Amino acid sequence: MIKAIVTDIEGTTSSLSFVKDVLFPYARAHIAEFIQTHRDDDEVKQLMLDVSKEVGRQLNTAQAIAQLLEWIDQDKKVTPLKALQGLIWDEGYRQGAFTGHIYEDAVRNLKAWHDCGLPLYIYSSGSVHAQKLLFSHTEYGDLTPLLLGYFDTRIGGKREVDSYRHIADELHIPSEKLLFLSDIKEELDAAKMAGFNTIWLVRDGCPDPRAEHQQVQDFDKIRIVFSNDP
Repeated sequence: MIKAIVTDIEGTTSSLSFVKDVLFPYARAHIAEFIQTHRDDDEVKQLMLDVSKEVGRQLNTAQAIAQLLEWIDQDKKVTPLKALQGLIWDEGYRQGAFTGHIYEDAVRNLKAWHDCGLPLYIYSSGSVHAQKLLFSHTEYGDLTPLLLGYFDTRIGGKREVDSYRHIADELHIPSEKLLFLSDIKEELDAAKMAGFNTIWLVRDGCPDPRAEHQQVQDFDKIRIVFSNDP
């Protein structure tokens, strides 16, 4: 019996193209200006220090910006970069530069699961701040009331088994009663090794019945038995 669902974002609840073709280019185009404009803000100052700590040497502002751009181009999942991207996207959402993309089938099923009392959580490499922004600025309105909590790389990498053990510990739910949804096999492998149930979203392909994880094309194909008993 499933007692809670933890879901990925990119390729799972949301299109890869929105993140790769809208959010990432926007952050890259605005990161230097944003840092220069907000470099006296306490949060930004701390994140710039975190960039230096990450590379193991003191960087000035120009060097830190260059390092951040390099990480963006390499698609690195580095926590200070993800946090800065979240701040930049915050401005973009508030200015109406874009709205968060969520698949209609994901919205419908998240609402149905929530209405049935099933706790829902997000686990993404994007910062918790960025996750909340995406789900609060969708064409379907603010979806954050459906979600009980969020996890990002501060809990650990998404391909690391211990990350899922930490999530189970934080939720106080046995891992065998948790379901993880993702489009990435290596993430699902790690979750399964931690004891999670897993479902593999293959939105652009045909489900393979021989795959190591149950595959579905969208949320409408997910069939689970769940319990919201204590």
